[in-house]
Amino acid sequence: MMDDTLKHAGLIFMKVGLHAQESIEDIIKRKQREYEEAGSIFWGYGGSTCHPVTMVQPFAKAIQAQGQDVLIVMQKMNSKHAAPPEVAKEYSDDGVDWKPIPKGIEVRGSRFALVLDELRLDEFEVDLGELAVGVGPSRGKRGDKYLINQADKGCFVYSEREIPVAPEERVIKSIGLVARVKSPFAVFVRN
Repeated sequence: MMDDTLKHAGLIFMKVGLHAQESIEDIIKRKQREYEEAGSIFWGYGGSTCHPVTMVQPFAKAIQAQGQDVLIVMQKMNSKHAAPPEVAKEYSDDGVDWKPIPKGIEVRGSRFALVLDELRLDEFEVDLGELAVGVGPSRGKRGDKYLINQADKGCFVYSEREIPVAPEERVIKSIGLVARVKSPFAVFVRN
C-alpha cells in the first residue's frame, strides 16, 4: 500500500544507476553538494517519455494547480550508461532561449534535467499497478504495463486498483531516492 504523501502527489518514477561513467553513489554525493551550494539540483536524464515541454512541464503544472507536489521517486538499478561525461554549459526551459547553467550545478552526459529540491535517501516500495500515466498519449495506462522493455521513467498519478490482485501479481519496485520537483520542473541542457 502506498504512503498517503505519495497518493496525493504527482510522481515521476525513474530508474537510476551508473550514468556518464559515474556511479550512482558518486552522483548522489555530488547532487547533495549541489543542493548545498546552489539551492537546486539539476538531475540529468534522456529519453522522450519525460520530455521537458511535452510531458514533464504540462504534468507538473497540472499537479501543482491542484495544490499538490510533484515528487521524483528513484529506483536504483545496475546500469551500463557509459556515455562521455561531457558537462552541460547551458539550459533552457523551452529549447529556444538558453542561459548559463547556474554556478554550483553540474549536469553530465544528458539532454534534459529535472529541477529538484533537496535529494533524500528514503527506502520504501511502490506498486507500479497502483500508478497510472498522468500525461500524454498513454494517459491512464497502468505503470506496470507502461514501464516495460526500454521504458525506465514516466509521469504518474496514484490510481487505486479497481480489482484487487494477488500479492504475487503485484509489480513492486524498491525506491531509494526521493526529491521534490520544482519550477520550471524540467529543462533542456547542452554543452
